[in-house]
Amino acid sequence: MAEARYSSNAASALMPFVHPSPLRFSGPSRVGELVAQQAKAHGTQVYGIDTETRVELSFQGLEQFQLQLKSVLQQAGLSPGMHIALLMPNGIGTLASLLGCMANDYSVNPVNLLCTEDQMRYIIEHSEAHAFIVSQEWQARARALLKDRPAMALLVMDPHRLAMPIIEKAGKSLVLGPHPKELALLMYTSGTTGRPKGVMLTHGNLLSNAASISAEHQLTQADRVYAVLPLYHINAFGVTMMATLWHAGSLAMPPKFSATQFWAQVKEFECSWMNVVPTIISYLIDQGPTEQSRQVQLKFCRSASAPLPPEHHKAFEEMFGIGVIETMGLTETVAPSFSNPLDPAQRKIGSVGRPSGCEAFIADEHGGELPIGQTGEVIIRGPNVTMGYFKNKEGTAAAFFPDGWLRTGDLGQVDADGFFFITGRIKELIIKGGENIAPREIDEILLQHPSVLDAAAVGIPHKHYGQDIAACVILKEGQTTEANELIDWVKTQLGPFKTPSQIRLVADLPRGPSGKVQRLKLVDSFLG
Repeated sequence: MAEARYSSNAASALMPFVHPSPLRFSGPSRVGELVAQQAKAHGTQVYGIDTETRVELSFQGLEQFQLQLKSVLQQAGLSPGMHIALLMPNGIGTLASLLGCMANDYSVNPVNLLCTEDQMRYIIEHSEAHAFIVSQEWQARARALLKDRPAMALLVMDPHRLAMPIIEKAGKSLVLGPHPKELALLMYTSGTTGRPKGVMLTHGNLLSNAASISAEHQLTQADRVYAVLPLYHINAFGVTMMATLWHAGSLAMPPKFSATQFWAQVKEFECSWMNVVPTIISYLIDQGPTEQSRQVQLKFCRSASAPLPPEHHKAFEEMFGIGVIETMGLTETVAPSFSNPLDPAQRKIGSVGRPSGCEAFIADEHGGELPIGQTGEVIIRGPNVTMGYFKNKEGTAAAFFPDGWLRTGDLGQVDADGFFFITGRIKELIIKGGENIAPREIDEILLQHPSVLDAAAVGIPHKHYGQDIAACVILKEGQTTEANELIDWVKTQLGPFKTPSQIRLVADLPRGPSGKVQRLKLVDSFLG
């Protein structure tokens, strides 16, 4: 069998492992240690800027905020080790609160603002949160969510300023459960079916990942990232917040993504790199170049959280003259586990890159290693990998092979150079007449059509084949292409067997917080 197991140190050197052992991480062991270290070393140097209010936060200011926050949390009846949920949009206050809570040895649970009321209630209850920090506009809804949880504290604060949160309701003395002391972040995955799972991430997970990202992209204190992704998104949390803190760089944080303000703010705040998801790249391509986009000085654009279609990759680089570094990871690995090299000449379009700060290989259904070029499940091990799911022993056991390798659920291949290529999700694989078909293969053909902005193929029930292929397509603004024309387009590229029998034109696609299309939610639209 050809050796196909790879590991990468932070510098992304390709290293085959015959008998791999978990990689080690050395550095500060807790977020509070890193905050104190950077405050001492960098003092009044700016760490974060709120693009809404222009409020700046220095490393020294972050440490002072942390100490003041400690007093407020104690007044609210909270003690270290407790879980604190946050329901807040991006802003300098949100950034400082998340880091301040973790630095004071609380674990944080940033709740996705796109969750339904029922999902939020479940997350609050399941996470055993002892406090809720919310922005003003979420205050009434938070109060309603806490009706059945009288022991929880409620604190209200301005996400765009550095004032301390106001205690609206203090908590009651609670007996702490057997929660691991090393827990820093409890982040709930959206999932495609069933209830979301609470991914437990430790101080060590966050810090090792921050070190890997900083080294992988050769980032320094001179670098500023345009931090457009929401902080309840693991990529923003791990990359734009934690990695920037690690290398003592800075970030410019808008409240949310705006295609019309994007390039103007990148230019105004003199950002040197940006961290986005493929959806944002798609919108920027559709908008086209602007006067400001021609004036920015970016080292690279980092794409993460979902596969970037090669057509969009090439179009973005040609349109804006900015190189794209495609990466990939999971909530369970603090976002990135793979990254293309910083050197443009070494990148491979269509690949998520090589392992970054972890070990990885392609496995069969039993965890055995598959040869180079053969499709199987991507599995990962390293200091960035979660300890498991909160209060979910069955889910944790199912997510790991017995020897400690995390099962990602992603299908992929690795080439002879150690670059990984993702072909789809195991649960989303279309099995037509016994043949496995990766939905992404169909997506990419549809995206080559000049009228198509985005596309997602799915498997739907079929009497004879078991499954047939269908697809949802978003057209570019002003385009009126018919579904039948798109079906014919795919047929000429892939042949009849892999061509969707139905294509539905839609205005939007359901996505999780990371930007990944939730394909299984599309199936119902083709039934009945």
